[in-house]
Amino acid sequence: MTCIVAIGPSSFAEKDKQPLEMLFSAGVEVINNPFSRRLTEEEIITHLHGVHGLIAGLEPLNARVLKSANQLKAIARVGIGMDNVDQQAASQLGIRVSNTPDEPAAAVAELTMGALLSLNRGLMQANQRMHAGIWQKEIGTGLNGAKALIIGYGRTGRRMAQLLINFGVSVMVVDPFLQEPPRPEIALVELEEGLRQADIVSLHASGRDLILGRPQFYQIKKGAILLNSARGELLEEAALVDALKEGRIRGAWLDVYWEEPYRGPLTAFEQVLLTPHIGTYTNQCRLQMETSAVSNLLRDLGIA
Repeated sequence: MTCIVAIGPSSFAEKDKQPLEMLFSAGVEVINNPFSRRLTEEEIITHLHGVHGLIAGLEPLNARVLKSANQLKAIARVGIGMDNVDQQAASQLGIRVSNTPDEPAAAVAELTMGALLSLNRGLMQANQRMHAGIWQKEIGTGLNGAKALIIGYGRTGRRMAQLLINFGVSVMVVDPFLQEPPRPEIALVELEEGLRQADIVSLHASGRDLILGRPQFYQIKKGAILLNSARGELLEEAALVDALKEGRIRGAWLDVYWEEPYRGPLTAFEQVLLTPHIGTYTNQCRLQMETSAVSNLLRDLGIA
């Protein structure tokens, strides 16, 4: 019997066909995403009919979806986050689930650093003025000697910490899983203490529990830069909007949102840099994640 694999992500193998070639070489029949966008719950149920394996993106894979896929044996998530997968239901149904946690860290940290540099030096505004024919110089803010708070010291948090240290930034870390400082040059602090001191606050935590609500925004050092490449739910949107209006937050960058596509109130602030969830969107990262996901899927299907 031919093994059938469905593809969830609309951009899978878009830039490099190697992941698809790995599936074809294994004798697998491939069913591509027919809509070229994220699938809805009803669409993924239809997409998984008669399928043995799924290369997964962010489509909803809840208990209802998984129970309807009565031939599904394995799910290979392209990326880190597993919030869209009901792992308990998958386990009960005997469906193996994997992800690719190592590959995205470098790409996400690089983008976060690029956003920070852009905000600190006013690159967006300078570019807009130049395109409008306006030659106007503004003094920005350097990184050397600044203090940064990394919230979540996982793979991406570690990468970001190293980049900041390379720029002469003093790094503090908040992470409930750490009992002592991870490195001699990094301070392990409580959230309130870090927020009071940090010129830069960068979110890299897992999960969806709120970390920066209204009380925390009043604790943040006035004039700080806020960066979020982790989850939209980690911070309170209305509290951030108020902090921007009141000048308590000097600038912010977000790549993740409470609802996507995002068209919310943060689009009105020129000091807020917004990107459409592209943290892993480099040629190198996408290829690494996709080939790793295929390897994981073939392993869990017993083909490799």
